Amino acid sequence: MRILVVGAGAIGGYFGARLLQAGRDVTFLVRPRRAAQLSLGLSVESPVGDIQLPGPPTVTSDAVRDAFDLVVLSCKAYDLDGAIDAFAPAVGPDTAILPLLNGMRHLDVLGTRFGPDRVLGGQCVISAALGPDGRILHLNELQSLTFGEQDGRRSARAAAIDDALSGARFDVTLSETIIHDMWEKWVFIAAAAGITCLMRATIGDIVAVGGADLAHGLLDECARIAGAAGFPPRNAAIERSRATLGMPGSPLTASMLRDVERGARTEMDHVLGDLLRRGGTLVDHGSVLRIAHAHLAAYETRREREARARRADVPNNSTDPRG
Repeated sequence: MRILVVGAGAIGGYFGARLLQAGRDVTFLVRPRRAAQLSLGLSVESPVGDIQLPGPPTVTSDAVRDAFDLVVLSCKAYDLDGAIDAFAPAVGPDTAILPLLNGMRHLDVLGTRFGPDRVLGGQCVISAALGPDGRILHLNELQSLTFGEQDGRRSARAAAIDDALSGARFDVTLSETIIHDMWEKWVFIAAAAGITCLMRATIGDIVAVGGADLAHGLLDECARIAGAAGFPPRNAAIERSRATLGMPGSPLTASMLRDVERGARTEMDHVLGDLLRRGGTLVDHGSVLRIAHAHLAAYETRREREARARRADVPNNSTDPRG
C-alpha cells in the first residue's frame, strides 16, 4: 500500500516515521524548507524508542504526479484548504483519505472536495512537538490512532488499511463507531483547550485555586452540544474526562495554550468556534465556552494586528506578543 503523509510535523512525522521504520511504503508531502531538513534525516526522540531515518522519501506539491492508496492528513485545521490543494493530484479513483484533525468540520470540507465516500473518520492520541531543529519529540508513551468508515462498515479497504498501519509500534484501532469517537474527543479537547487557555494555567493550577467546577461546567456544555447532534459522550468517556480535568497537581495543558504562549496561530475556530456555532440556543451569554472562544478570538485579533504592523515595519507599543 502506497501511503502519502501530508506534512512531517509532530503528528504526521511521528506516525510516518513509525510506518517507515516498519517497512511500509511511505512518502511525506512537505514544503521545500522541510524537504531540505529531511534530506539530512528524520529524527524522533521517544520514550518507546528513538528513530533515525536517513533521507526519508519526500515530495513537494509541484511534483505530485501519481495516485496513492492512502492519504494521511495531519495538518493544522487552518492549513486545511492549502493542504487539500497540495495533495489533490495524489487522489485517484481508489484513494482513501484519513484525516487526523480535531473537530468535525474537516469531514464536510474533504467530502465536498473529493466525495464523502473517499473520506474516513480518524483521530489520534499523542503528545508530540516539533523541535526548532526539526526533530520530533514524543513527550510520553501515548501513541494511538483510531479510524474507520464514517458509517461504521467493516469494509475491505478499512481492513487493508488496518493491516498496513498495524505492527508499526503504535496502537491502531479499526472502529465501528468512529464518528462517535471523534465527537467524544472533540468534547474533551474543547473543554481542555478552553479552560487552560482561558486561565493560562495547567489543570493542576486551576484545580488548586478551586476552578475544577469551571472546567467541569465547560465539559458539560460541550457534552450537551454533542448530545444535541446525536452523539452524547458515553459514560466512560465523560468519567475519564471529568477525572482528567479535575486532577490535583496535573501538569496538563492543551497544545492550544502552548500555541498562545509562543504567539502562534491557534485552531480556536475549528475546535471551539465550530462547536459554539453548532450549539445554537444551547449556549447562553454566560457560557464558559462562549467566554473561552471570545478570549481566544481577541488573542487572534491582536496577534494578526501585530503581525501586520511588523510586516509594514510600523512601530507598535505592545511588547508581549502573547496578548
